[in-house]
Amino acid sequence: MFATAIYAAYLAISIGLTIWVARTLSKNGAVFLTDCFGHDEVLARSTNHLLVVGFYLVNLGFILLALQYGTPPDTLPGAIRFLSSKVGLAVIVLGAMHFFNMNAIAKFGRKVGAWFREEQWAAQARPAEPAG
Repeated sequence: MFATAIYAAYLAISIGLTIWVARTLSKNGAVFLTDCFGHDEVLARSTNHLLVVGFYLVNLGFILLALQYGTPPDTLPGAIRFLSSKVGLAVIVLGAMHFFNMNAIAKFGRKVGAWFREEQWAAQARPAEPAG
């Protein structure tokens, strides 16, 4: 029964952290994505949603797989060590996913931003059509 409570605590803490981080990144990343995508809010919202779904899939998958590793504790100090190591590893994975996503967005955002700038430059360079 003790081990079940520790596993439940691990899942509650890790999944709760994953949800909090995903919501925080999604809310605060929306402005960044909108700017990266030439202020195309539909594209930014869609990309943001896809990133959140991927974030959940990878992190929840890791949290669930990590559940099988380690020996269930039978003392309170062992439970604290068990929880801290498992939750700590989940937090490191969350951080790594964040940096991976930010790197990918920055690279892709620069490319998309360059496309938008090229389109704007081409539109400005095009001679105006005479009114017919």
